[in-house]
Amino acid sequence: MRFAPRDWTMCLHMNLSVDKTDNPARNASMWDIMLSADWGMMRRFRPLPGLTLAAGASTGIELGCLYNPRNGNNPASAKAAWTVNLTGFASYSLRIWRLPVTFTYQPTLPVTGVFFSPDYGELYYEIYLGDHSGLTHCAWWGNYFRLDNQLSADLHFGSTNLRLGYHGTVFSSKVNHLVTNRFTHALSVGVSGEWMSVNPRKGLPRKVRMISALY
Repeated sequence: MRFAPRDWTMCLHMNLSVDKTDNPARNASMWDIMLSADWGMMRRFRPLPGLTLAAGASTGIELGCLYNPRNGNNPASAKAAWTVNLTGFASYSLRIWRLPVTFTYQPTLPVTGVFFSPDYGELYYEIYLGDHSGLTHCAWWGNYFRLDNQLSADLHFGSTNLRLGYHGTVFSSKVNHLVTNRFTHALSVGVSGEWMSVNPRKGLPRKVRMISALY
């Protein structure tokens, strides 16, 4: 953040997921399509050399649907939510032999917000005709819980990093006698780096100062 770049950082996450689930008998399938995005600010602390801690808040939206071709009246179930979240990260840099490595864990936990859920058995055609009562609900941990976890290791090969990570999400909602549970687990392999390429093995000249968003 420009007003205090050494102490405050911002983050923007966007995610699109498409999943297919088959029942044990393999005679029915359900599709899950979700798009999410959140933006937040965090205050950073450096209590020890190589260790960075941050805590803050974010706001995000989630849009998507569940599609079950075997359902007659409502084959698709729309999902939408806007939430205010707690977020932060813990980052620790060290060397494994001669290779600089940075481990980072970042959780995101919604605290409140609003989400869409029609009454049990209500047809979307009824909503189209004008039955709009009871469609939006205040979100709290009793009826809407989601914990997003990201754990990664950046292997610094010069100015470009190889990122190995795990991304897991726990989601549960219960309202209008409708219960939804989603658990996702994903392993990731990617390339990361700074906007300005700097080799951590060589360091920076004395007249140059670079503030990293994470390390």
